Amino acid sequence: MQKYAWLTELEKFGVGFVGAGWIVNTHHVKAWRGVRNADIMAICDIDEKRAKNTAALCRELNVGNPKVYTDVSRMAADPQVNAIWVTVPNYARIPVVKAITEEVTQGKSELVGLVCEKPLGRNAKEARQMLEMVEKAKLLHGYLENQVFMPSLVKGKGLLWKKGATAAGRPYLVRCSEEHGGPHEAWFWDASRQGGGALNDMLCHSIEAARFLLTAPDEAKEALTPRTVSAEIATLKWARPEYVEQLIKMTKGSVDYSKKPAEDTGRASIVYETKDGSLVVSELTTSWSFVASERVTIEMLGPEYYMQIDTLNPEMKVFFSREIKESGGEEMIEKQAAEQGFMPVVPDETHAYGYLEEDRHMVESFLNGKMPRETWKDGALVVELIMTCYMAAEKGKRLSFPPEGLKDFVPKVAQGTWSPRDIAKPASK
Repeated sequence: MQKYAWLTELEKFGVGFVGAGWIVNTHHVKAWRGVRNADIMAICDIDEKRAKNTAALCRELNVGNPKVYTDVSRMAADPQVNAIWVTVPNYARIPVVKAITEEVTQGKSELVGLVCEKPLGRNAKEARQMLEMVEKAKLLHGYLENQVFMPSLVKGKGLLWKKGATAAGRPYLVRCSEEHGGPHEAWFWDASRQGGGALNDMLCHSIEAARFLLTAPDEAKEALTPRTVSAEIATLKWARPEYVEQLIKMTKGSVDYSKKPAEDTGRASIVYETKDGSLVVSELTTSWSFVASERVTIEMLGPEYYMQIDTLNPEMKVFFSREIKESGGEEMIEKQAAEQGFMPVVPDETHAYGYLEEDRHMVESFLNGKMPRETWKDGALVVELIMTCYMAAEKGKRLSFPPEGLKDFVPKVAQGTWSPRDIAKPASK
C-alpha cells in the first residue's frame, strides 16, 4: 500500500492506548519491551489518575514517555500518535471509535491504523458498525486475539501441518478451552455492559484459535466456511446463594445474579466445510467457575497426529507448605487462587499467552502499510459466531450459519431476561 510507504522511514512509530485498565497494565505495556521501532506515546482514559499510573509504568519499563489525555479526540489529533489501541470496556467502544474515526475523516488526524481488543462488539450489529467506521476512515485495522499468537500454538500448527497433514491429510478436530474463576472488574460480570457472560468474554478466544489451527498455512481464512453451530450455557457456581452474595460484595452492589445472572459456563460446537467439501469441527468450552487459576487447553487431532497445549503444565512448579502463610496475589499465574501446596508457575504470561507477538505483529504490519493477519473482519465474524452460539443455546438446537435474525439479535443474557434454569428445559420448537 503505497499510501503508507513513508512509515518505514520513521525512527519510532507512535502508539496511543485508549483505556488504561487491567489488560493494558498487565500485558500490553509489558509486551512492549519486545516491540521494536515503536514507543507508547500517549495514554487516554476518562480517569486521569489511572492514565497517569499507566504512563508511569511505561516510563518505568522504558517503552515510552507518553502524554496523558482524557479526551480521545485530542489524542487522535496528536501528530506523534500514528496508531491507537482501543482497550476500553465493551460498552464504550462504539463512541470511542466514532470519535477517533471522525477526527480522521475530517482531516484532523493522520492516523495509520486502529487496533481493538476482543470482542469487537457486544453483538453482531455493534461489530459490523465498528467495521464500517474503520473502513469508512480508510484505516488499517487489527483485531487483538492473543491466543492465535501464542508461541506454542503457532509452533504446533506449523509442525502438524508440515509433518502430519502433508503425510496423512488435514486435521479434522480442534478442542479449545479457556477457564478461570471470574473477571477482575465489575463491568465484565454485568451482561448488559459486557454483552453476555463467560461465553462472550472468553469463547471468542477459542473460536479464533480453533479456526486458525484448522486453516492450512497456505489457505485464506475464507477456505473454512461455518456451516452449523450448537451451544449450551449455564450458571453453575455464581447462581448459588453464597456466591451471589460474594459477587454483590465484590462488585460493591453493582451486580446481583439473583436478579440478572450471566452464564459462568458455556460450550459450543462449530462445523466448518473446507474448499474440498470435507467437514471439520471445533469443540469449545469456557468457564468462570474454574477455581484453580487461569487455564488454556488446546488439542488438535488429525488422522495420524495429535497436539496438546495445557498452560497449567508449564516448565516450572513450586511447593509451599502450611508453614508458609501470606496474603493472596497473582505472582505465579493469572487468577491464582491459592498460596500453599504444589503449584504451577508461568514465568512470562505476557509472552506465553501471545501478547508480545500480537503487539509486535500489529506494529510491523502498520509500519509496512499492510493489514494484520487478524483484522476487524475477523473480529466481526467471531462476534457473529458467538451470537449464533447464544441463539442456539436459547433454542436448544443446532443452527445453520448464519441464522435468520442474526443481524439484530441480542442474547437474553444481555437483556436481563435469561434464567440459569433454562438449560434444564427441552428444546423450543
